[in-house]
Amino acid sequence: MGVAVESEGVWKTYDGVNWVLKGATLRVEEGEVFALLGRNGAGKTTFVRIACTLLKPSRGTVKVLGRDVVTEAGSIRRRIAVVPQEGRPSNLSTPWAHVYYYLIARGMSRQEAARRSREYLEAMELWDVRNVVCGNLSAGMRQRVYVAMAMATEADVVFLDEPTIGLDPISRTTMWSQIRRASEGGRAVLVTTHNMEEAETISDKVSIINSGRIVATGKVEDVMRAVEYEYRVDIEGAADPAELSVYGMVRRIGDRFRVLTMESGARELADLAIRKSWRVNVSKPSLEDAFVILAGGQIEEGAR
Repeated sequence: MGVAVESEGVWKTYDGVNWVLKGATLRVEEGEVFALLGRNGAGKTTFVRIACTLLKPSRGTVKVLGRDVVTEAGSIRRRIAVVPQEGRPSNLSTPWAHVYYYLIARGMSRQEAARRSREYLEAMELWDVRNVVCGNLSAGMRQRVYVAMAMATEADVVFLDEPTIGLDPISRTTMWSQIRRASEGGRAVLVTTHNMEEAETISDKVSIINSGRIVATGKVEDVMRAVEYEYRVDIEGAADPAELSVYGMVRRIGDRFRVLTMESGARELADLAIRKSWRVNVSKPSLEDAFVILAGGQIEEGAR
């Protein structure tokens, strides 16, 4: 497999003062699903827009399929497909028209465009509404139309910026299947997402971006090694986080506290919870916990 997307020391500023990207370096292989994770404003969408040739980097280089996004943008655009975060299909057109005419516009024959339109509308569970104008479809269905357009191109690289926002769990699972299907066909898919379950489920590799800097890259299990604790303990009913902080790292999630701790701390916390009639749940740390550690306030403060 070759390299689909490769960036080296990419910086980006819109006003010459504030930097949205600060030396972002990453590598996406062909046939790989790569998730870019970050908080709002971390620089995910800016990076995707540069890789899609829609923006120029202020410094550094980005290559897609071995071609430079600044000097060879035209040849790149013919081999990629994009679902931007702000993109929406026309309310006056149907799912069939969106996919079919998009493929025709990309130079596909009518016969092949029709075949792929049916295949991908069925795959995205949109065939039964293929002739309904998008204005009469739910927001989730309209989002799936946009993704069907991109996937039907069978482009060498597909960029999906927050593709599952607003989708119900069943629709989300359907989209995950299509993303994995694309990678199994040898195509690279770069996804930005806030959904940690999504990243764990579909990704071959992930990068966490924080305040414009890539702070971790690797397989999910490699990135999770940033969590130096063995267990996480969720507690409902405890009133004082100071009482819990002696066991490890504490953060509040709604009406409960999550404590990242070692095995002995987990046992002691479980015993304490039983004595005090707290609700307690003990499990292994997740990608979400690694994300909080790597993209949390301490990381941003250290970067500054």
